[in-house]
Amino acid sequence: MQFDKELDARGLNCPLPILRTKKALADMTSGQLLRIMTTDPGSVKDFQAFARQTGNDLLSSESGNKEFTFLMKKK
Repeated sequence: MQFDKELDARGLNCPLPILRTKKALADMTSGQLLRIMTTDPGSVKDFQAFARQTGNDLLSSESGNKEFTFLMKKK
């Protein structure tokens, strides 16, 4: 899938992946897609909650090889 910006948050633990995502989304325009890569297992629930709280759409959440990839659409 195509995305407008990519954020590599691998190796970071909560809350840093969410904080970096929030900062990255602030620099984007409505409708743009952000791809986030993390290694923190807690990020799955964190990104679900972040999407609910902020109104940004979590389009996909994938895991494999101890890494997690999320695709988020800015509201």
